Amino acid sequence: MIQIFTNDDVIRYVYEETSTEENLLIEDALMAEPELMSFYLDTLEIKCLMNKIERKPAERTVQNILNYSRNYAANPSA
Repeated sequence: MIQIFTNDDVIRYVYEETSTEENLLIEDALMAEPELMSFYLDTLEIKCLMNKIERKPAERTVQNILNYSRNYAANPSA
């Protein structure tokens, strides 16, 4: 039986969401199908780059939170 793997399967493989059996089959498919291997390598690169993204709030947002915290009065009825 010929197993056909999709790009979705490769993404699941990259994110380690496949079973051990699926891993072996996908690895065989990667070796046999250059287009699938190319997609796999691109996906690995994108995953690596995404892991390097750092998000920081704007300074104005931080100041708004700090100002709110300084001016917060505890609710006496709570």
